[in-house]
Amino acid sequence: MAQKGFDRDFKLEAIRMASESGVKASEVERRLGISKGMISRWKRQLREDEDDAFPGTGHVRPSEVELHDLRRENERLRRERDILKKAVVIFSEKR
Repeated sequence: MAQKGFDRDFKLEAIRMASESGVKASEVERRLGISKGMISRWKRQLREDEDDAFPGTGHVRPSEVELHDLRRENERLRRERDILKKAVVIFSEKR
């Protein structure tokens, strides 16, 4: 069975409904047709990283972008280092 995707606004509204309406989260989940425990999971994600919670499909968190960029730069620097090592060997042999 394919997993349903819910956008950020839907998740925030579900959290709000469970928090403000006086209805249990399990009842809100049942009414909205979402899996048991999803609202608790979404609350935790929101609490842990409010700005980057629920990035959506195709969206990457800024921390993941930074990590990707740093890994790419690290690989480039390793290649440059290896070229310089080879150049040192070549130039030191010609003496």
